[in-house]
Amino acid sequence: MLAICALSMFLVGLDTTIVNVGLPAIGLGLGVDTRGLEWVVDAYTVVMASLLISSGALADRFGRRRVLRCGLVVFGAASLACALAPSPGVLVTARAVQGIGASMLSPVALAIVVNAMPDPRERAQAIGIWGSVFGLSMAAGPVTGGWLIAAFGWRSLFWINAPVIVAALVLSAVFVPESRAPRVRRLDAPGQILLTVVVCVSVAVLIEGPHIGWATPLAWAGYLIVVAAAVGFVAVERRRPEPLMDLALFRRSAFTTAVLGAVALFAALSLGLLLNTLYLQRTQGWTALTTGIATLPMALGATVCAPLSGNLVGRFGARRPLLLAGAFITVGGLSLVDLRPGTSTPHLLLAYLLIGIGFGFANAPITNTAVSGLPQARAGVAGAITSTARQVGSAIGIALAGGLVAGVGPADLASASRPGWLLVAGCGLFLLVVARAARPSTIPGGAA
Repeated sequence: MLAICALSMFLVGLDTTIVNVGLPAIGLGLGVDTRGLEWVVDAYTVVMASLLISSGALADRFGRRRVLRCGLVVFGAASLACALAPSPGVLVTARAVQGIGASMLSPVALAIVVNAMPDPRERAQAIGIWGSVFGLSMAAGPVTGGWLIAAFGWRSLFWINAPVIVAALVLSAVFVPESRAPRVRRLDAPGQILLTVVVCVSVAVLIEGPHIGWATPLAWAGYLIVVAAAVGFVAVERRRPEPLMDLALFRRSAFTTAVLGAVALFAALSLGLLLNTLYLQRTQGWTALTTGIATLPMALGATVCAPLSGNLVGRFGARRPLLLAGAFITVGGLSLVDLRPGTSTPHLLLAYLLIGIGFGFANAPITNTAVSGLPQARAGVAGAITSTARQVGSAIGIALAGGLVAGVGPADLASASRPGWLLVAGCGLFLLVVARAARPSTIPGGAA
């Protein structure tokens, strides 16, 4: 069951990053500029972030296996539409539909794993394995994408999902039992609409701001919409007996910092991957395949350290792996602040390895910090909010990276990306703050 859920999560993570390395090829094939390429990535992450919590509620109501399989079908159909897209508009729309399918996979897969592992120590280790697969898919996306583009072209980035989806559909029908929540929560349509407006308009402003101007009337209209929708969301959620997002959870400092840590972690990863792709292909002149291979140290670090992090959480709590994660990401980001057109390959590979190690150590303790100390009925909601935070962070990272290099020529791209690497280092420093908020031992029987 854990392997099947991890396979579903592999799809979600892979599609978050596999397209990054193919953006230059997609741009050439469909005639898309940097702004359009940002939407190719963020249409997926923004829609998924907006719908994760509601998809989890639907799974509680109609059955987790049923919603998981429905998500696989939607994701697969949208992948085929992406592969056949004749224009940028069709591709962005299909990516948004992919996000709908992905939103049914992430929280449901985690809910199945958590409910199948009632023992806290075993659950922490299972989350570590789950995080390992998710981290592997995120970090290995560029490698896989580079190979596919070199062999079959950019459309193969979406064809590759088909065999994985078929395997997951067959295996889930055989091995995953149906389950529902003991008490079904009512759907919160007003809250869902307002949350979608907040997330989508915020990311739209970040993407379009460098092009329309940050002080133009259109930009100010975006700011006002975000503020009004956010205020309305808080007001609606406070009054509803069963809100989409349990705002009371944010009274716990450990939960709040864990959610912000998830945003920071995935913003750093997405920002770094996009800056890396554009720098290596446009400035250094590397192919998509060699660019993908360059991220292998990142994939290796994430894959090796994620299960190790789960074991550390199970034995000692979340603080130690979070301290390691923050330190490695900070050093990795700082080592690229002085990026130049001729920066040596060993220097780049070492930086990518450090960031990958940090990412691998961070995932499990952030999730565990968010759900620790909560009754199981609220742990599912906390996990869904954390998953939402991850995707919001990914969307913000892509938008920030695109804003930094929009309209910048290949010769100036290295210097333009330096503030981005400072942001990556800053995200690593923030994980140290999250570590301070985490209890030394969150697992009964673990060492204090």
